[in-house]
Amino acid sequence: MTTSELEATAEAYRSFAHVHTRAHSPAYERVSAAVAESPELLDRLLALPPIKRQPNLLLAAVRYLGGPSASGEAFLAWTLEHWARVRAVMLARATQTNEAGRCATLLPLLAALPQPLALIEVGASAGLCLYPDRYRYRYDRASTFGADGSPVTLDCATTGPVPFPGELPRVASRAGVDLSPLDPAAPDDARWLESLVWPGQQQRLDRLRAALSVARAEPEPARIVRGDLNAVVAELVAAAPAGATPVVFHSAVLTYLPLEARQAFTAAVRELPCRWISNEAPGVLPEVDARLSQAAPTDRGVFVLSLDGEPQAFTGPHGERLDWFPPHLTLG
Repeated sequence: MTTSELEATAEAYRSFAHVHTRAHSPAYERVSAAVAESPELLDRLLALPPIKRQPNLLLAAVRYLGGPSASGEAFLAWTLEHWARVRAVMLARATQTNEAGRCATLLPLLAALPQPLALIEVGASAGLCLYPDRYRYRYDRASTFGADGSPVTLDCATTGPVPFPGELPRVASRAGVDLSPLDPAAPDDARWLESLVWPGQQQRLDRLRAALSVARAEPEPARIVRGDLNAVVAELVAAAPAGATPVVFHSAVLTYLPLEARQAFTAAVRELPCRWISNEAPGVLPEVDARLSQAAPTDRGVFVLSLDGEPQAFTGPHGERLDWFPPHLTLG
């Protein structure tokens, strides 16, 4: 353990508390701040591989095992007492927050592309974002539109000249890749996904359960391949049906890859015969950030939504917000 690693890990938990969870999950705000000030727990985290030290993974592992999150003190005491079990879950699992709400921020781009679409998601988890045409949408609390009878309605507040879609995208095929695909019909996989929802966010939990029911009921479910995204994405693009527009997309995925793997992916996807939609936190794709015409907010968590490397909007991490930039790109 080095002093710099210790400080970096502590700062990650402070940022999670004071930026990402603030106003979204008071319980996780308290817990994350407590972890940042706990030398004992930080010491245990630093014994894990760097990719396994992330706040979402630790907090989800404790929830999965039934640990408390009401107070920082209770969380620390329980986690340290049960560290062997927590560690085992963190090593076996990955952060796979399959947030269907992000489809509300992806939809304007998906609907503007030449139809039909061959959707290809990298880091697909259980594939819930591969069903944008199976959900209903409500922007700015206006009337809903979308799939008739869907149990999922996605709310999204907007600013700027959002190119609101006139109709849902037409999807010719759904495919994805993930190191550890999750099965919407498997109770333990559903339990893990529920553990990744933050305490106090009942609406997100209800939405997750409804989206899982949509995926389970799909007559032709998405094909999700187990593997590394850099090894599989070209194969999935090549398998797209003739006449469909292949669309490779990802949301809060590349942040978990080393820089070299991210660079390899972006270089490869630019050479493939496909459109590319990214929805990642600032700093994950420096070449996209360099094209931003305005600085990303620092007082709240945001992603940068881009099409073919061109920034289009700032988005809320769970699809709750879409702040569109002035138009500067032909979407079709």
